[in-house]
Amino acid sequence: MNNKKTIDGNTYSQMIMGGASVLGSHSGEVDDLNVFPIPDGDTGTNMLQTIEGGANVPNDETDLSKESNRIAEAMLLNARGNSGVILSQFFAGIAKGLEGVCEADVDALVRAFKSGVESAYKSVFKPTEGTILTVMREATQKAADMGASTPEEFFDLFIKAAEESLIHTPDLLPVLKKAGVVDSGGAGLIYIIKGMKRALDGESFEKSERKQESAQELDLDAFDENSVLEFGYCTELLLRLQNAKCDIEAFNVKTLTDYLETIGDSIVAVKNGSIVKIHVHTMTPDKVLCFCQQFGEFLKLKIENMSLQHNNTTLPADEDTIETHVERDLAEFAVVAVANGEGVKNAFLDMGVDVIVDGGQSMNPSTEDFIKAFDEACAKKIIVFPNNSNIILAAKQAAGLYKDADVRVVEAKTIGDGYASLSMLDTESGDLDEIVDNCNMAMDGVVTAEVSKCVRDAEFGGVSVKTDDYIGFVGKEILSCNVNRYQATIEAIDKLDLKNHDVCILIRGEDSTDEECEMIEAYVNKNYRNAETFVIDGGQRVYSYIIVAE
Repeated sequence: MNNKKTIDGNTYSQMIMGGASVLGSHSGEVDDLNVFPIPDGDTGTNMLQTIEGGANVPNDETDLSKESNRIAEAMLLNARGNSGVILSQFFAGIAKGLEGVCEADVDALVRAFKSGVESAYKSVFKPTEGTILTVMREATQKAADMGASTPEEFFDLFIKAAEESLIHTPDLLPVLKKAGVVDSGGAGLIYIIKGMKRALDGESFEKSERKQESAQELDLDAFDENSVLEFGYCTELLLRLQNAKCDIEAFNVKTLTDYLETIGDSIVAVKNGSIVKIHVHTMTPDKVLCFCQQFGEFLKLKIENMSLQHNNTTLPADEDTIETHVERDLAEFAVVAVANGEGVKNAFLDMGVDVIVDGGQSMNPSTEDFIKAFDEACAKKIIVFPNNSNIILAAKQAAGLYKDADVRVVEAKTIGDGYASLSMLDTESGDLDEIVDNCNMAMDGVVTAEVSKCVRDAEFGGVSVKTDDYIGFVGKEILSCNVNRYQATIEAIDKLDLKNHDVCILIRGEDSTDEECEMIEAYVNKNYRNAETFVIDGGQRVYSYIIVAE
């Protein structure tokens, strides 16, 4: 590890590359922290593209003042979205604080970071606490107060304080608390600072060879001929002030923000020399352009309909991963259930399940998976539905290890067991023992059959099955076997003796077809008129059909 007393331009450039690299490994995670229901760009992606602008500046300048200014200017030009603008202004403020400094010691670094915080706050029309602003301010102040003796120590203190600040952002911003996540911009900032510290310690980073990604393909059908413009346009622009139109030195961005407030919101306006960066949400972007053009000419424009959806990408975690989910207010009860297939998951969520553990046959979740789910459930009392006989032990082990809630496992061995229990779940008594007993009673008389394809020849229970045959079975009992999936399914249904049941739930898997499912439903309706039939497009793997008889 290096022990630098000062930072020069070359070192600082390496640090920016390190920040871009580490954020690049986690930008998908930061994107996933967004809680606003309409995508207005993606925080992680916006911050990454912003800092990459600075990271790709040629680093042949040893003078820190000059290099930091070049990087700041590049970041301003590459800033995207609110988070990108704030980030670029943070580094612009750092550059301002380093003005005239060829090499920065820890005292100069502290002054520069304080200047960065001041610049970032000024860049936002109405600063909101519980955001990236809070994290950078609190981390800078605490690191400064601790009196670091070297730049390395300052960054270590900053990272520790920033992570502490990040965890508390939901206490300041209710929308984060409700979603159970921390601020995405604050998380992105920490990844950047971690990368900068790694470079300061001597780790080498290369400039990004990734070209700035073009906008992801839009689903144009998300706004059709009959749609109503409900959310407006995200409008961003770079304006070059013109001497012929205004006094550039005296120009105050408040002239712009005062007007923009009358026609929009989410306003960010920053000035760097003769360039002004504007971000605003508005129903009338034309008015934004007309007003701004009174003072200069446009270098860049972007106007996006906020109803159009963008795709997100999640990247894997590594050793720099920071905690992004935080404790919410404890609920009295929560329900955790195991399921796979989007339709099954959604059905369980509609029935009151709070947390889904992705799993099932051939993908059994671990004890740790359950413990994480219990943390996410964030309740005093938790009821668990494993919904698979091979998962019950892991659920019980997790329940025994978990100390932050009273966890009870309902021994649901199938999706049908879980579905039946959930349909009768009533927590009004508040007595977990009684609730679990009632859930167990609800499973009495429920029979779940499953249809799947054979993967090898076998003799089982006196029945010979061949590879690629379809078999219907309950537990380990084979009810039917047929090369035709439809025939195997209706033969299994006949063996269930639906005349003694009131309800038949047909859960179709990802390999089923509409025509086939309609034929099976029609067969049940014709031959078992006493049983009310429901079809769920489960989308589950392994099982072509799950038939639940209640």
